[in-house]
Amino acid sequence: METTIILCGIYNLLFGVFHLFFWKFFGWKKELKNVSKVNSGIMQILNIQIIIFFFIVGFICLKYSQEILQTKLGFAFLVGNFIFWLARTVNQFIFLKINDIRVHFLTVIFILGMILFLIPIVNAI
Repeated sequence: METTIILCGIYNLLFGVFHLFFWKFFGWKKELKNVSKVNSGIMQILNIQIIIFFFIVGFICLKYSQEILQTKLGFAFLVGNFIFWLARTVNQFIFLKINDIRVHFLTVIFILGMILFLIPIVNAI
């Protein structure tokens, strides 16, 4: 099970790195000029915050994998992250109703995140 927690950590670190490139991938320097300064600021702040969150979750998984598996707090951490990836997957269908292979690929990747965090939850029950 410790290997699964380590995979959860790597998964989140990779998403943190992925989000670091959002400005370039999505042309935010140009694109965000088309929305209000408030919305542009909110988008960028939320992205920075999610980068920090992914790095923190990744670090916790890599550094404290045993504690995650052996404590009630660790179990709650796993459930919280499972809910995060579940909500992200559901939101994909609500807000990105785009028939694009990249969107479908990301949906599969989000489901993978759900599964990674679900495996140790199921084993603990």
